[in-house]
Amino acid sequence: MSDRTELVLRRELDRSVDVTASAGGVALMRYVYRPDEVQYESPRPYVHPVRTLSGRLVTVFRPWDHVWHKGITLALPVVGRDNFWGGPTYTREAGGYVTLPNNGSQDHDRVTVFAQHDDAAAFGHDLTWHRQPAGAQSGASVGDVVFSESRLLTVSIAEGEDAWVLGWRTSLTNASGAPIEMGSPTTEGRENAGYGGLFWRGPRSFTGGAIIASNGVGGEDVRGTRAEWAGFTGRHDGEDGASTVVFADLSPQQNLDTKWFARSEPFACLNPAPFFDRVRIVEPGETFELRYAVAIADREADGDRMSALADAARSAAERAEAIASPIVEEVN
Repeated sequence: MSDRTELVLRRELDRSVDVTASAGGVALMRYVYRPDEVQYESPRPYVHPVRTLSGRLVTVFRPWDHVWHKGITLALPVVGRDNFWGGPTYTREAGGYVTLPNNGSQDHDRVTVFAQHDDAAAFGHDLTWHRQPAGAQSGASVGDVVFSESRLLTVSIAEGEDAWVLGWRTSLTNASGAPIEMGSPTTEGRENAGYGGLFWRGPRSFTGGAIIASNGVGGEDVRGTRAEWAGFTGRHDGEDGASTVVFADLSPQQNLDTKWFARSEPFACLNPAPFFDRVRIVEPGETFELRYAVAIADREADGDRMSALADAARSAAERAEAIASPIVEEVN
């Protein structure tokens, strides 16, 4: 597939980037790096739509049950007192979800990488994570800085598979001037709900699909377990077809205890969660890195094929990062 499929990277200035496959002209993904959602949804960049090489859609945007779910996005619900996930916040004091004035935003600063070469493309940018300021719902200016971030996304064709790969690498630095306790709803008392990190929400037709992890566990039992990769196969409405999404966790250890948040009911999602059930304190000035390779594949997959997809995703993401040379001049 890599010998026949080239990628085309295009940018809508100060808004988004798109990647299209030359074979068939399929729009594989759009990354919106300057979103316009309301503060309650914790505005942040997201990847949607995401399509397989044959053009099948594998993401959903703002589903009615959780409007802050957006395709594939980096979202963290417990960043000290701040919520960079969207929606209400689960707190130990309340024993449930409450709406608080704490929905932060991930704000684009400048483009740092914009490159393509044959079957690989790369886009990088710097961001600042801001607290929700007083009066944010009425359009007030951004709040205090929490994190500074350097993020790189790559797109590449997986060798030997009818799949392409989204690479996601990010470095987050505590710029708040104080320690930050990173956690999840589970560290706040909600059992087995340790979501947070790079999160994929699948289309509604994927509900009830198959989940498999590298540790041999399957289905809903994957949630809360450790594994190098996890995958999801779902079927599409209106056609006799299935697609598969496989996440490979490539993050350095860094005193993280990543476990998987995965569901097939009542909706489809996958998320390697670095703060699932253990608080991790990030000291002032400290940087931690998250790195993933996500295979977007046509056809259903069993455990053996998901393992092969995870291996191909790792290789493709590493190959794509090689073209990610920093741009010389700042571009918005």
